[in-house]
Amino acid sequence: MRSPPEVRSKFLGAMVGSALGDAIGELAFRGLGEAALREEIARRSELIYTDDTAMSIGLAESLIQVGRLDEQHLGDTFRANFQREPWRGYASGPPTIFRLVERRGLSYSEAARSLFGGQGSFGNGAAMRVAPVGLFFYASPDVGQQARISASVTHVHPIGMDGAAVLAWAVARAVKLSPQDPFPLEDFTQGLVAQAQTSVLREKMALLKDLIAAGASPSEAAGRLGRSVTMHESLPFALYAFLRHPHSFEDCLFCAILHGGDRDTLGAMACAVSGAYLGIEAIPQTWREKLENRQYIEQLALQLAEMSQG
Repeated sequence: MRSPPEVRSKFLGAMVGSALGDAIGELAFRGLGEAALREEIARRSELIYTDDTAMSIGLAESLIQVGRLDEQHLGDTFRANFQREPWRGYASGPPTIFRLVERRGLSYSEAARSLFGGQGSFGNGAAMRVAPVGLFFYASPDVGQQARISASVTHVHPIGMDGAAVLAWAVARAVKLSPQDPFPLEDFTQGLVAQAQTSVLREKMALLKDLIAAGASPSEAAGRLGRSVTMHESLPFALYAFLRHPHSFEDCLFCAILHGGDRDTLGAMACAVSGAYLGIEAIPQTWREKLENRQYIEQLALQLAEMSQG
């Protein structure tokens, strides 16, 4: 049965939006303000994404090919895509894991667990790519657990896995909401707090809820929530950007990427939720047309929509 047009729009919005957040966020590392950044976007013939989107593509490919989350297949897909395009800007973690799998015959989660003194990574890499999980399982009560499974291929630290679950829940919840209705701020922020299982991330979600309720400025929120490469110091501010600007994809994007830190990943995370909520029509067409590999990303989004558990 074909999915409704509004669902397809939201899947397209999440996948294309996240990729544009990534690509435009990468440009923002130049330290440009909004006006100059808009000029740079207009000047460019193509908007190039980073490893954030490359791994999101791999996650979508694996879900479509297997029909569920399979850690071995997902890891193999990530590894093949990395070997084809190693220049995408990967941090040291995934390539190290891929080498350990190849040379020692470890599973991906075993290799991931060996990093950082046996604790695993609590970086934001599992959340930056998780949009396909939030989409595919948007109607499933265990979307958070599915996100944790997807994270375990490279991130086994509880905080790293927890952040992926929180963002996947946010994407899934956004798909089910209508932007024509008043945004359920209290319900949404309470859901973020409830979804977090680690005390560190639960406290940050509670702080996020308070900052949004108090109307805190982006500068204050960025300072208190953080915007580094760690999960608990980047995901909260990405969600702040969406919650401060739920009705504008562009305002959400610029809020996420113009306050320093891990700009491309902040953009990818914030815009995955924004696109899932507002749909593809809310994203400027001129930006969409410039996105590298756009047709393939859109194809994956539509395939996820047809296969999703909705």
